[in-house]
Amino acid sequence: MLEKIKALEKAARPLEPAAPKRGKTAQAVLQYAEAFLRSLRDRPAYVKEDDGGSGLGHYPPQDKPRSLKQVLSLIGSQLDTPGLNPASGGHLGYIPGGGLYDAALGDLLAAVTNRYATVFYASPGAVRMENLLIHWMCRLVGYPGQSSGYLSSGGSMANLSAIVAARDAKGITSKNIRKSVIYFTAQAHHCIDKAIRIAGLSECIHHEIPMNKRFQMDAGQLEEKVASDLAKGLHPWLVVASAGTTDVGAIDPLEKIAAVAEKHHLWYHVDAAYGGFFILTPKGKRQLKGIARADSIVMDPHKGLFLPYGSGALLIRDRGDLARSFHYQAGYMQDTVDADQEISPADISPELSRHFRGLRLWLPLQLNGLKPFRAALEEKVLLAQYFFAEIKKLGFEAPFSPELTVVIYRFIPQKIKGDQAAINAFNEGLVKAVQDDGRVFISST
Repeated sequence: MLEKIKALEKAARPLEPAAPKRGKTAQAVLQYAEAFLRSLRDRPAYVKEDDGGSGLGHYPPQDKPRSLKQVLSLIGSQLDTPGLNPASGGHLGYIPGGGLYDAALGDLLAAVTNRYATVFYASPGAVRMENLLIHWMCRLVGYPGQSSGYLSSGGSMANLSAIVAARDAKGITSKNIRKSVIYFTAQAHHCIDKAIRIAGLSECIHHEIPMNKRFQMDAGQLEEKVASDLAKGLHPWLVVASAGTTDVGAIDPLEKIAAVAEKHHLWYHVDAAYGGFFILTPKGKRQLKGIARADSIVMDPHKGLFLPYGSGALLIRDRGDLARSFHYQAGYMQDTVDADQEISPADISPELSRHFRGLRLWLPLQLNGLKPFRAALEEKVLLAQYFFAEIKKLGFEAPFSPELTVVIYRFIPQKIKGDQAAINAFNEGLVKAVQDDGRVFISST
């Protein structure tokens, strides 16, 4: 048996390359990354290929290794060419992950050192780092000392975790679910509806609250609807506000909604995945006034702090609400239990095995400080205002100035003015033409 073990060890040894091979591989990968970054100005923002990436199908895993040169060539042609290029300066659609270089280096270190950042016992430094980042975000929004949260894979998982915590905090069970009421607007991100369904709340009554002309929730209508539902013997329990909607960038009246929620004892959740980090700017701080009154808040560092995709965060006013829903115990984990330790992400989130996300956020903040992040956010707001002004000079219709960095606009040819179907068809064609051209990518809604 020992001879067989030694033979298998030898066969497995390529998985742990020696220093010379590690250096050669790393150099080639970094050269590829540098060439990609240097070529961004010349690369299209969008390459439409019906069979994009299909060439990968010719290279399934096999017993024999392929050369690094061949593998990097495949990545270049099949992965980094077709589709959207979020790193491009011409990517003007949706709200992409920024992909900061320093964050990528943080990810490299996190993957190489492979710290288990979910349980304090396993990696106290990693857990402390993530908790410190969460506490920093809690202070940003004005949360009290007992607040907490965790770094998630993105806004969808963070919103789901918040809604599960709200469900359990408000005692929503099979006994009362059909009389329990949830309130949001038609502008709420679709992941909210998905989270409600995944959390087993699809049988709740869902009310879409009317909006004003800027697509913001009408808090007066919310108050009337809640009062009406109470009079009918229903159980209002959750209101979801948006701080930066995906379609138009709208920010709901957070203070007014908070007043309604507090009056009627609703759980108040704010989806600020897009707009939350604008609180770092003077204007954003004014726009987000009232967010501290929420029971839970979602913020995405891969949006407002320009990190790579897979960087979300959930903040919660009372840390006990997350522990109620997600704390667990298992026999094999008995060594990890210590009430005096830091809160482990595993105890306040759905995840156990997960990437050490904190380093990709911590490293850029340490190496750059907050000043360039504030400047970048303010710059984007001004760029949107500049675009709004210039697009109207070119004859486009733009119904209102941007709240944050989303500008909605369309072109109305004189010959079809008043024909909404024709106007929509024209603008769909315009968007397609821009996307097919590829130098710039814009999205429609």
